[in-house]
Amino acid sequence: MSDLPRKAVTRTAKLAALPLGIAGRATLGLGKRIGGRPADVVAAELQQRTAEQLFKVLGELKGGAMKFGQVLSVFEAALPEEVAGPYRAALTRLQDAAPPMPSATVHAVLAERLGPGWRDDFLEFDDRPAAAASIGQVHRGVWRDGRQVAVKVQYPGAGEALLADLNQLARVARLVGPLVPGLDIKPLITALRERVAEELDYALEAEAQRAHAREFADDPDILVPDVVSQADQVLVTEWMDGVPLAEVIARGSQEERDRAGELLVRFLFAGPARTGLLHADTHPGNFRLVKGDGPAGTWRLGVMDFGTVDRLPDGLPLPIGTALRLALADEAGAVLEMLRREGFVRPTIELDPEAVLDYLRPMIEPAATDRFTFTRSWMRTQAARIADPRSPAYDLGKQLNLPPSYLLIHRVTLSTVGVLCQLGAEAPFREELMEWLPGFAGDEGLG
Repeated sequence: MSDLPRKAVTRTAKLAALPLGIAGRATLGLGKRIGGRPADVVAAELQQRTAEQLFKVLGELKGGAMKFGQVLSVFEAALPEEVAGPYRAALTRLQDAAPPMPSATVHAVLAERLGPGWRDDFLEFDDRPAAAASIGQVHRGVWRDGRQVAVKVQYPGAGEALLADLNQLARVARLVGPLVPGLDIKPLITALRERVAEELDYALEAEAQRAHAREFADDPDILVPDVVSQADQVLVTEWMDGVPLAEVIARGSQEERDRAGELLVRFLFAGPARTGLLHADTHPGNFRLVKGDGPAGTWRLGVMDFGTVDRLPDGLPLPIGTALRLALADEAGAVLEMLRREGFVRPTIELDPEAVLDYLRPMIEPAATDRFTFTRSWMRTQAARIADPRSPAYDLGKQLNLPPSYLLIHRVTLSTVGVLCQLGAEAPFREELMEWLPGFAGDEGLG
């Protein structure tokens, strides 16, 4: 039996103490400034310490806290640049690194799930984890047929730990909320909590990954490793080498950034259209740039971790594409009517159609041109516009509603845009919409 569930009280204490600890550092920083140190130096030092403490608490907790940190990491592009650096570095580390399980615990889990002769399934098994994330860690191995494989092992007691963390995370929402203007933290935590059972079910994950691997088997742009074996909380898939997207964000050439952005957009819209599933864990730790087989070695997008998906048998909902097309055509009345019909506007709320269109226009800019350059400054502008109480968009945004059926789609879209802005990628957003988003082209098209 793992000690993860028994550490729930410690988790709660750490989460509850986090705001107090940071407040204490703020008081200390103020004292130093009064003592004569420059305010900007103290502020930078305080931000760095706060970021490190945020990583330490969220990272060490694994479970829901780390999952929350991974989701939050894609929104760092909305941070003001003067404070983005420390948080960017700390949050990025949450994407594929956490304190690992001891090898003895890993062996015990494998013996329980695969049987006492589990080592016979492998020609090689590396006890050192290749990655340790929110509810499990990955080991590299060689399967009995000679294939290089990734062995994903769920932490014992991960379910209890995940729920315990998510039930407590609301306590620090007021701390991390100001880090990303315009992002309401509590609904994000609620959405993560609602997906706990699916996230823990490796059989569902294997099913979703197999569907993607089958559909994209011969695709020149998208690579999904196939499932080799699955038993309870152990998932064995083909190993995939490549350049982590976080590394492309940090050090990639503009050509690599643009290629990654183009493929990320394609996967966002083509995935649901081709598989009936939406990959719903869009943070850079789940993507790689992989060299293709072409003569020029064109990059492909490698996609991992299908633990959270939205099931969309007909692809993305038709009203999304239709409303976007109407908005680009300045059909304000029709846009409001469709939003009301889909539940984005409550029946009792009266809104000015032109005001709604003005609210939407800046956010739909990527769909208005053949190629759009996503930047951190653009995302910061959008976030600030929605979060500023002096802005008309602030009041209007509070009157809009997000129907439950659109919640995950909305989160994935925002997350993808956040990653595109981290990349600083120029991507053919409109072209991908025309091909894959139902309702966007319409009968007459937009071209």
